[in-house]
Amino acid sequence: MSDLRPGRGPATPARPGSVRPWRHFHRLAWLAVGLALGVIVFGAFVRLSDAGLSCPDWPTCYGKATWPTAVEHGDGHAAASIRPVEVHKAWREQVHRIIAGLLGVLTLALALLAARRRDKGMLQVVAASALVAIAIPLYMQGMYVAASALAVAGELVLLAAAVRWDNRDLSRVGALTLAVIIFQALLGMWTVTWLLKPIVVMAHLLGGLLTFSLLLWMAWRATNLPIRLAQARQLHRLVAVGVVLLGVQIALGGWTSANYAALSCGLDFPTCVGQWWPPTDFREGFVLWRGIGVDYEGGVLDGEARIAIQMAHRIGAVVVASYLLWLALRMLRTPGIRGWASVLAILVLVQFGLGIANVKLGLPLGNAVAHNAGAVLLLAVLVSLLARLRAPEA
Repeated sequence: MSDLRPGRGPATPARPGSVRPWRHFHRLAWLAVGLALGVIVFGAFVRLSDAGLSCPDWPTCYGKATWPTAVEHGDGHAAASIRPVEVHKAWREQVHRIIAGLLGVLTLALALLAARRRDKGMLQVVAASALVAIAIPLYMQGMYVAASALAVAGELVLLAAAVRWDNRDLSRVGALTLAVIIFQALLGMWTVTWLLKPIVVMAHLLGGLLTFSLLLWMAWRATNLPIRLAQARQLHRLVAVGVVLLGVQIALGGWTSANYAALSCGLDFPTCVGQWWPPTDFREGFVLWRGIGVDYEGGVLDGEARIAIQMAHRIGAVVVASYLLWLALRMLRTPGIRGWASVLAILVLVQFGLGIANVKLGLPLGNAVAHNAGAVLLLAVLVSLLARLRAPEA
């Protein structure tokens, strides 16, 4: 359903993404893509350095908009009764929140610009954002039901707009991306308040990658640099399968990290604790919901459950790497995308090597963060192809 204002857009239907909302829109979108990449990688650093609970309150950190620079600066706040102040970790968590907030502002700007041609489009985006903004101080005052109701109402306004609008001016993807990043903020809050609950930590990772993917797709479409190939439709389907498989593998990686199962096999690879298939407990390892109130820092599962998670992640890695390497070889035979094929193949091999190094080297922080970044770059290649591959014009 289209509701472009008369005189403000094309009189006849156009190809999706063919109307740039603003002449510098693509530059703003690429800036958001770069910031989203930074948020994801820095978030991995925060999680892997065990700083995810270093600010027990939200959105402040021991009551501060920044963070306590000395232990005594946070001791007087109620959050100190939940967790003692760790200055060397608190800055990591709060900096992550701040740059995520900047990304939210950029996404809001993109949504407003994309909706400017729609009838009352900007008003709908502003109204939704205002509802969410009002919810934050209510939450901080302990009015959780009212805050939740306002946040849900804001999300519904954005989702309704996304359903009504099409993508010729990128208004649909703009509204959807803003809705996703608002939900991401909620997941970030629950990550802290629910004490690193694994399902929330994994969902927060996937939400960040979904935000990145939507922004990247928007940036490519706004830049308007299509790759026109006769085999575009077939390749599009193959790449879409790759995105799904990679998404499942990233979810498994997030589940492995959230349950502290990365070193459950010791330093053994390809074996695990000296065996090709050690005792495992998949039923216990993949229980998604265990209630609220448990502190999951350090993990709560026994060895067999953690090994099951690690083995699932290893099997998934082999399956996904095999498919993506096959896809890269398939693309190498297609003129026009051989460069993309080479990049995809190299990233797959590097990512597989980083995964092995994580185990053999005992999960060094730099390597583990690079492994997360590698997953984002793989996703970037596939999403870029989805955005750019198009059939030749008639």
